[in-house]
Amino acid sequence: MSEVLFISQNDIIHEIKLSYQIPAIVDGIISRKIIRGTAQGAGIKVETEELQAAADSLRMINKLENAENTWFWLQKHNLSLDDFEELVYYNVLSSKLAEHLFVNKVEKFFVENQLDYTQVVMYEVVFDDLDLAMELFYAIQEGEISFFEIAHQYIQNDEIRRCGGYKGIMNRINLKPEVSTSVFAAAPPQLLKPIVTSKGVHLINVEEIIPPQLDENLHFKIISHLFSEWLKQQFEQIQFELEDVN
Repeated sequence: MSEVLFISQNDIIHEIKLSYQIPAIVDGIISRKIIRGTAQGAGIKVETEELQAAADSLRMINKLENAENTWFWLQKHNLSLDDFEELVYYNVLSSKLAEHLFVNKVEKFFVENQLDYTQVVMYEVVFDDLDLAMELFYAIQEGEISFFEIAHQYIQNDEIRRCGGYKGIMNRINLKPEVSTSVFAAAPPQLLKPIVTSKGVHLINVEEIIPPQLDENLHFKIISHLFSEWLKQQFEQIQFELEDVN
C-alpha cells in the first residue's frame, strides 16, 4: 500500500522560501494592489460580458474543454471557483487599465521606436574559421557554389541544415549588435561579408527586410511594454513591510 503524505500550508510556505520564490510572490502581490488601486481611482469597471470572454479564453489556453478537465485543473492548482473568477477579473482589469493609461501613447511610441520592430528574413551559417568563411563568401559571389549548398555541407544541426540555414523572421533584439547593424543596413537580397562575433564567423544571406506595421498584435505588445515599465516605476515609489512568514 502506498504511503499517503499530508502537505500543510506551512509546508508550502516553507518550500516557497527554500525555492527563493518569496521575492517574486511579493512582487506579484504588490502589482495586484497597485493595479487594483489605480483602476479603482480611474473608475474602471469590468463588465459581465468581458469576464465571460476572458474566462472562455483562459479555458481555451489551458485546454479546459469540459467540466471534468476544469475541475481537475482547479484541484491541481488548489483553486476554488471563486479563485478562478478572481483570476479572470484581475486579468481583465489589468488589460483595461493598460489600455486606459497607454492607448493614446502607442502610435507615438511606435514612430519613435519603429526601427526596433523592423524584421528580417535571413539565412545563416556560422564558422569557426574566418579564412574559410571568406573563401566561401567569394565562391558564392563567383557562382561556384550556392548558399544552400554551403548550409547543407557545414551546418551540423539536422533541422537547421534541412532548412538551408533559415533563421526565420528575426527582430533586431534577437541579433548581436554587430550582426544587426549589417543585417538591417542590407539591400535584400544580399549576401553579407562574413561578420566576426564571440559566437564565431557569421555568413549571412539577407532575403527580406520587413517594415513594421502597427497592427493589433504590435499594438498589444507596445501597450504591454509601456504597462510593464509603468509598473516598475510604481514599485520604485512604494515602501512595504513584509510580515514574518515563519
